[in-house]
Amino acid sequence: MKIIPIPCAFDNFAYLLICESTSQAAVIDPTEAYPVWREVEAAGVQLTSVLCTHHHQDHISGLGDLIAEQPDLQVYGFAADKNRISGMTHPLADGDLVLIGELQGKVIHTPGHTTGSVCYHVNSALFTGDTVFGGGCGRLFEGTAAEMFVSINERIGLLPDTTSFYFGHEYTEHNLLFAAQLEPENSAIRARLEKVRRIKTDGGHSSPSTLAEERATNPFFRSGEKDIRKNFITVGLGADDAQIFALVREARNSF
Repeated sequence: MKIIPIPCAFDNFAYLLICESTSQAAVIDPTEAYPVWREVEAAGVQLTSVLCTHHHQDHISGLGDLIAEQPDLQVYGFAADKNRISGMTHPLADGDLVLIGELQGKVIHTPGHTTGSVCYHVNSALFTGDTVFGGGCGRLFEGTAAEMFVSINERIGLLPDTTSFYFGHEYTEHNLLFAAQLEPENSAIRARLEKVRRIKTDGGHSSPSTLAEERATNPFFRSGEKDIRKNFITVGLGADDAQIFALVREARNSF
């Protein structure tokens, strides 16, 4: 398996997922068509499918051009978004499997950012769309904080710590600045922020991260930590982790 990040638009990522045994490939969240075709041609692979994490146009605006160029593309997305992802050929439910050559991935329904958000778990990689970012999570446009808490902590959070997270936007530096404000004594956040700044200075990207890295630095995996909870002491000591998560999300909206 090979994964090629494809920077698109201002700060989006699409990803080319390649089965090296068959040279078949899928693109995850094609914001633009041209950068996708450029990577497909450079890699010498056959693009067979498109995996959509959700319906927002900044993630699928290149889909129409891809289909126009290759009408037999298989287009995957959550079934409830059938009318919001034009050209969808394979409506999905939670737990469904997707095949890219000999690669097999599993669909994880992760409502919160939108009601139809999904992540794709392929081998040790997770394509998170706008559910989890480096050091953060997506805004709640359609779902609730309670849904997003479950999606992140009780669904994605059950995966192995070595799982690589390939997220939809380059927001990591700003997210970590917010995380450092919540946990100023967290050395892992400071170290990761320095690393991300070095990577960006060298022209690289902060994607992928790992689940272990997110557990150590991402406040949306850490709402049970006392140093985060004390930022919201006015809600009382009886607030559960999901309630703290919601307050962290509200605070991030205005950061």
